[in-house]
Amino acid sequence: MTEIQRARRNTLGDILRRSRGRYPDKTALQFEEEVLTYRELDQLVNQTAHAVISRGLKKGDRAAVLSRNSMDFAILNFALAKAGVIMVPINYMLNADDVAFILGHSEANACFVAPEFLSVAQEALRQTGITPGLLSLISNPALQKGEWIPFREMISNEASEEPEVELEDDDIAQILYTSGTESKPKGVMLTHKSIITEYVSTIIDGGMTEEDVAIHALPLFHSAQLHCFLGPYIYLGGSGIILEQATPGLMLATVEKHQATQLFCPPTVWIALLRSPDFATRDISSLKKCYYGAAIMPVEILKELGERLPGAQFYNFYGQTEVAPLATVLKPGEQIRKAGSAGKPALNVETKIMDDDGNEVARGEIGEIVHRTSHAMLGYYRDPEKTQAAFEGGWFHSGDLGIMDEEGFITVVDRKKDMIKSGGENIASREIEEMIYQHPKVSEVAVIGVPHPYWIEAVTAVVVPKVGEVVTSEELLDFCKERLSSFKTPKYVVIAENLPRNPSGKILKRELRLRYEVLASQ
Repeated sequence: MTEIQRARRNTLGDILRRSRGRYPDKTALQFEEEVLTYRELDQLVNQTAHAVISRGLKKGDRAAVLSRNSMDFAILNFALAKAGVIMVPINYMLNADDVAFILGHSEANACFVAPEFLSVAQEALRQTGITPGLLSLISNPALQKGEWIPFREMISNEASEEPEVELEDDDIAQILYTSGTESKPKGVMLTHKSIITEYVSTIIDGGMTEEDVAIHALPLFHSAQLHCFLGPYIYLGGSGIILEQATPGLMLATVEKHQATQLFCPPTVWIALLRSPDFATRDISSLKKCYYGAAIMPVEILKELGERLPGAQFYNFYGQTEVAPLATVLKPGEQIRKAGSAGKPALNVETKIMDDDGNEVARGEIGEIVHRTSHAMLGYYRDPEKTQAAFEGGWFHSGDLGIMDEEGFITVVDRKKDMIKSGGENIASREIEEMIYQHPKVSEVAVIGVPHPYWIEAVTAVVVPKVGEVVTSEELLDFCKERLSSFKTPKYVVIAENLPRNPSGKILKRELRLRYEVLASQ
């Protein structure tokens, strides 16, 4: 690396060091009783970077992290970046077989694991047969478990000065595995440049400032909480409170206690907050910036949020892990006028709607949402064929179907794989879901297509009633018939206790299709 390259470098580690320089004594992060200033956070990050280097990890090695949200997770996020080691966050809700796939596919050289997931990690390692050079147990206070080194003990005697590692902006910083709602997870390679240019878009279009107090409650292994909120606020010099899990009571109590100004939740969690008895008793008037994303927000829920949090501004962040993950933003002044829209392309993003032949479609027509952006991944790890397909024609193909209106606002219609083909018609599940959400007894709904001997696919609504409410399939069918065209009206309505979803809040329609695939033959 030349002196000029070093002077111009902009990596995840660099942004933390700069925030330390601006706000050394300001609270950076708090987790439970541990509060770290920017100086203290950067020192622990440096110690961790030195620790992994001294134990043989080198630039380009992969370090898996299997843990709920914690201060150690946040430290590792920046420390591994400073050491040039690629972080591989793993969904802690996966079983040993799924964890084994990620460990094996990423060829992990190190594992950092929380104690409650140690048995899963050990079984996954046994299955893969790989022997990472560093095994560390994330725990506070530290616990000794044989060959697993307690994390805080491992870093305690290391130097706190900045490590000298030759890094470039387009070096891979992290490999995040997709949620795998339709197939085996793919390893998304995000560079420092991908992530930091996404931070810039997020900060500008999300109206974020260093005065904000942010709640980091959703899983940090997912790109939404990690790269739309935790990272950008560290970049800015804001303050954040990390919660281990996104439980409604804890989230509401934390907002009240710390007078938090910012909160992100996917729609399912916003719904859970609204339905929590604590929503009406906690003082959460400090919230000024509320964000949603990761799944489509029902318009009726958005209206209710606006009524019950009149002092807050709402933002819809839309995108996917492959763009780090922000692509478009619907801003506060557009929430009602453009309700249901994903907004316009973010600052560093260019977005179009294209047909299957790569031609831009006319405004108002359905096509695939595609992007050109410096946020975009470098590719899928060890999968050149899927990488090439994703970037066909020089655009990143999202796999989402959408419409762009005359003003340039994008509405996500459906996933390509979720479009229902019934009786020769293409039917978007979202339109039907939005209508069913208007029923006063409905809490959640997912619309899918199930195999049918005549219709090919039969429109099927799976509905979760609100707590304390009773609703029948017949009642909902009548409701739909009054409001939908006949070919869009569900052939079946199933009443369920819950909907399967991944930790990022996305409903797993694949599981629903499997669960109800024989519905038409019963």
